Amino acid sequence: MSSFWVYFAAKPLFWIIVTIATFLFSSWLNWRVGGTPLLHPVLVALSLIIVFLQLTGTDYDTYFSGAQFIHFLLGPATVALAVPLYDHFERVKKMLVPLLVACLCGAVTASASAILVAWALGASEGMLLSLAPKSVTSPIAIGIAEKIGGYPSLAAGLVLITGAIGCIVAPPLFRLLKIEDDAVKGFTLGVSAHGFGTAYAFEFSTLAGAFSGLAMGMTGLLTAFLVPVLVRIFGLG
Repeated sequence: MSSFWVYFAAKPLFWIIVTIATFLFSSWLNWRVGGTPLLHPVLVALSLIIVFLQLTGTDYDTYFSGAQFIHFLLGPATVALAVPLYDHFERVKKMLVPLLVACLCGAVTASASAILVAWALGASEGMLLSLAPKSVTSPIAIGIAEKIGGYPSLAAGLVLITGAIGCIVAPPLFRLLKIEDDAVKGFTLGVSAHGFGTAYAFEFSTLAGAFSGLAMGMTGLLTAFLVPVLVRIFGLG
């Protein structure tokens, strides 16, 4: 039995199948429970794969040898977000200045508030540095965490938690503030909940998805420049 498992674990195709099958199951489960962000397909699939790797004693490098083919598709998938954005480009041009101001305020607030709250609760410096980039998409957050001295793996986990919380909080907040414009909803989700928010925004409309994708990209870019500055201001690193 041991040799049987070793044979399949070494096959990249096996891990592609495991990843896709797990995500499809997680998507089905999320649909069955009404699409709650608490059981977001990414979070559920991630948890199940971690448990599976732990139970089988498989190291991450072995898993990634197969899953890297799916990882490669993240680039084209991100670029594809430009398609709905192009369809609404005229509206984006009209709102460019307010969008830049909103994105700048959102990026600063997301990083500074996380650092201050965690500091007030007695978090370690490593935790503070890992929290700083929590509101941008994982690849950017990991890169920022590495540069400023945080823990990349912790930063990646905090990004997922932030995205899930953003998707949970957004709908009741929109109702409370009587926000009905899909562009505003989408941009808000993109700034606060990165890729999770963008995926969720497309459930409102392609307009919301387009503005969310724009916000995700802008926030990631601004955060990459702002976080090192904030770290120095707070005397970290």
